[in-house]
Amino acid sequence: MGDLLIMSKKELRRKSILDLVKSRALSQSDAAKRLGISYRQIKRVYQRYLKEGDAGLVHKSRGKVSGRAKGFEIKKTVLGLYEEKYWDFGPTLASEKLSEEDNLKLHSETLRLWLKEAGLWLPRRIRKTHRKRRARRSRFGELLQLDGSIHAWFSGISSKQCLMNLVDDATGKTLALLDKGETTEAAFRLLKWWIKLHGIPMAIYVDLKSLYISPKSLHYTDEDEFVEPEWLTHFSRACKTLGIEVIKAYSPQAKGRVERSHGVYQDRFVKELRLRGIKDIEGANKLLQGRFIDSLNNKFMKAPASIEDAHVELMPEQNLEDIFSWEYRRTVYNDWIIRFENQLLQIQKASSIRVRPKQKIILKRHLNGKITLWNKEQKIPYQFIEDKVKEEKIKLGFDLVKRSKNSRKNKSKTPWSQFNPGWLKQTKENLLTTT
Repeated sequence: MGDLLIMSKKELRRKSILDLVKSRALSQSDAAKRLGISYRQIKRVYQRYLKEGDAGLVHKSRGKVSGRAKGFEIKKTVLGLYEEKYWDFGPTLASEKLSEEDNLKLHSETLRLWLKEAGLWLPRRIRKTHRKRRARRSRFGELLQLDGSIHAWFSGISSKQCLMNLVDDATGKTLALLDKGETTEAAFRLLKWWIKLHGIPMAIYVDLKSLYISPKSLHYTDEDEFVEPEWLTHFSRACKTLGIEVIKAYSPQAKGRVERSHGVYQDRFVKELRLRGIKDIEGANKLLQGRFIDSLNNKFMKAPASIEDAHVELMPEQNLEDIFSWEYRRTVYNDWIIRFENQLLQIQKASSIRVRPKQKIILKRHLNGKITLWNKEQKIPYQFIEDKVKEEKIKLGFDLVKRSKNSRKNKSKTPWSQFNPGWLKQTKENLLTTT
């Protein structure tokens, strides 16, 4: 490299830390922790730095041609063919044609870099994506849009709360409740309220928050067929049980109806709360459940294109209390005990339900806080028991508090507090006489 050294930010940071080690301002152990490497590696790096200087920190492959790089003659041939035959092709299509027509296999990204270097390809400016207005669904209940609006809803209070808003795509009919945050419990309560009023909708449109969509399921296109059961969130699991299709929205514009509805609430609901002097979540929800939501729907709701209702009636065997719950898989201990949130649940003996140790069962925590155990479709009786209280170990030795009090009490009796310069001389004389 001569007199010129090209160093990355990582290598420059290593140099600054190794300089501290060299000046003994930092130990090698602490340097290894700061750099995120092992102690053995910092010793090797430091020895190479002392031996070669700054050049010892530079990656040895820098400036060298890759072993997998194409030869100069191939590069010259490809660029010549591009200028002759494929001058108006993009890199991807040109690489395909070079492989098909000229038997030259080359990755499109490699070709793009060669063309850019030679000035034969100019990257196009990425324009803003054109969005087409989507028509409303034709039937009431065919699609619901769910989202949370975090806002300072109470005038004079800086803290923010979340308004969970559910909007029907066909009519714009809305249903909302206020909570401390955009939580699973709030989503459960709102959807449960909608189902009790209108029935089970066909589909629900949500964003990619982990409350609604499992991050692992984003690698798949069809959540119902390809995603493992444990990859479902509590909300998507409840929707799957009810037969509600969960549709992912990859941008705020995709669920624009609920986003625009947020603006209506942030304007009208905030002013209504201020006029009525409401400062708490409970009072705000009473206002929503009273006449505020009805007045909004009467003013802004539109008639659907079809008079057919897409909602499905709730079946007698579908219990919303069981469906809208948090489900956990727990293993039965050898003494027929389940542990959950530092609580011990003792399974009671029942002749009709057989549960074996090491068996996996389902634990449900309901919206009212109640816990139930299930083995397939059978409910398992249980009772709470107290954990064993650990016995306190008896501390042996001195009572530190008592010892400290005695020390302060007898402080004046020590030679240092008596201001007697001759005490040391007297002590020496006493030692000489005794010996």
